[in-house]
Amino acid sequence: MSEEILINVSPPETRVAVIENGVAQEIIIERNARRGLVGNIYKGQICRVLPGMQAAFVEIGLDRAAFLHASDISYKTKTVNGQTVNITDLVREGGEIVVQVVKDPLGTKGARLTTNLSIPSRYLVFMPSLRSAGVSQKIDNQEERTRLRRILDAFIEESGCQGGFIARTAAEGVSESTLQSDMQFLFRLWRDIEERLLRIPPRNLIYEDPPLLLRALRDLVTPLVEKIRIDSLPSCEKIQQFAAKVIPHQEIEIEYYAGARPLFDLYNVEDEIEKALQRKVELKSGGHLVIDQTEAMTTIDVNTGAFVGHRNLEETIYKTNMEAAQAIGRQLRLRNLGGIIIIDFIDMNDDEHKRQVIRALEKCLSRDHAKTQITEVSALGLVEMTRKRTRESLEHVLCETCHCCNGRGSQKTTETTCYEIFREILREARQFDVESLLVLASQPVIDRLLDEESANLAELEASLGKVIRLQAEQLYTQEQYDIVLI
Repeated sequence: MSEEILINVSPPETRVAVIENGVAQEIIIERNARRGLVGNIYKGQICRVLPGMQAAFVEIGLDRAAFLHASDISYKTKTVNGQTVNITDLVREGGEIVVQVVKDPLGTKGARLTTNLSIPSRYLVFMPSLRSAGVSQKIDNQEERTRLRRILDAFIEESGCQGGFIARTAAEGVSESTLQSDMQFLFRLWRDIEERLLRIPPRNLIYEDPPLLLRALRDLVTPLVEKIRIDSLPSCEKIQQFAAKVIPHQEIEIEYYAGARPLFDLYNVEDEIEKALQRKVELKSGGHLVIDQTEAMTTIDVNTGAFVGHRNLEETIYKTNMEAAQAIGRQLRLRNLGGIIIIDFIDMNDDEHKRQVIRALEKCLSRDHAKTQITEVSALGLVEMTRKRTRESLEHVLCETCHCCNGRGSQKTTETTCYEIFREILREARQFDVESLLVLASQPVIDRLLDEESANLAELEASLGKVIRLQAEQLYTQEQYDIVLI
C-alpha cells in the first residue's frame, strides 16, 4: 500500500488529505479563525465544583468554562479505604490548576480537560505524571517492545527526568540515538513549560499545540507515506525545516506543488468532501449506507438497494455487509465521526458471516489514528462501537444548522401551514374586532391558498364575515407566516 499526504494552504485555512492507493481516506480541516484546542496546556482556575456530577468547571480564558471530571484528575490514589475520593477532596473553588484540553468544545459543550498532561513528539509522548516507560499496544513484536522500554528506562534513570515516556507506534525500528534526541527535545520543552507556569497568572495559555501544517508531519506520517505534496512555497519551506528536527532520519519526499490544476483535484478530494456531507453513501454493488449524525450518537443503516445478487438471499446480504464494512471504516475516518456509533447491518443468519463482517470492519479500522472499540453483533442485529472524538466532525466544521428546518431534516408541508393559518385567523378574528385580515406567507403557501384551499378559504371568509387578503413574501420559509389585522 502506498500513501501520500496532500496539504492545501490558503490564508484562512489549511486542509490535509491522507491518500491511500490513490483514494482519499482522511480529511482534516483547520481554520485560522477557529483553531482546535486539543493538546493546549492552560493554567486554569476552578470556578465551580459540582459534587453531584463529580466534576468541576475551569476558567482557562475561553468564552465558556471548560469541564473537568474527577476521573481526569491526576492523583496518587483515587481511593481511600476502598472508597473513591470525592471531587471536593481534589479541587476547590478559586484554586489554580494546570490542565490540558483533550476534547474541543462541541456544540453547546465546553472543552473537556485533564490534568494528566502529555506532550507528543514524532516517536514519543512525554507524561509528567508518569514514573515509568510504556510502549504502544500496536507494537506487538515482543523483542521490539523490550528494546524500546530499555532505551526509555535508561534515559529516565540517567537524566533524572521527573516524568515518563511512552513509545508511539512510529517508534518501531527507530534507532536509539534518534529516540534519545526526541526525549531530550521533550524534556527541554517540559522545562520551558514549567518556567512559564511560575510566571503566568491563571486563565492563560501555557503551551499551544502546533498548527495542522506541522501536526500532519508529526502525527500522520507513517513508514508507508512516500511523499508529502504542499501547494504553498513558504509553508513547504516551513515544513521541511520542521521535518529536519522531528524526523531527521526518515526518508520522505516533501514536494512543493506548483501545478495549474488545484492540488486536491488531482485525487478528486473536493468531490470526496462533497460526498462526505451527504446522508447517503452509494456502494459499488448497488447497495447503500444511510449515515445520520445526532448529538447523542451516529447511526449507520446498511441497505441492499439495487443489489439483488446471483445465488441466494443470505449470500447477497453477506456480500453487501462485507462491502459496507469497508465503506464504513473509510467513512468514519473521512467524516471524522466520533463518540457512540450504531451500525445496523442487514440481518444475517450465518454466525460465520457475522464474524467475517466484524473482522472486515476491524481490519479497516486498524489503520485509523483514532482509538476504536467494537462489539459483536447484538441480539437485535446491531453493532455498537465507539471512536475517540477529540475534534469536530467534517460536517460540523463545514456546515451549520439549516435555518429552514432548524436541523430536523424536514419541514412542514404547505398543506400543514395553510391549516395553521386557518386556525390562527379564527383565533385572531374572535379576539379582535377587525374588518379584514392580511395573510403574509411564502409563495408556495399562497399558491396553495389560491388553488387547492380556495374553497376552504372562501368558506372561512363567509363564516367570519371578514375579508381575508393574501400577500406572498419572498424571504419567508415554507413554515413562516404572519396575520396582520386591518
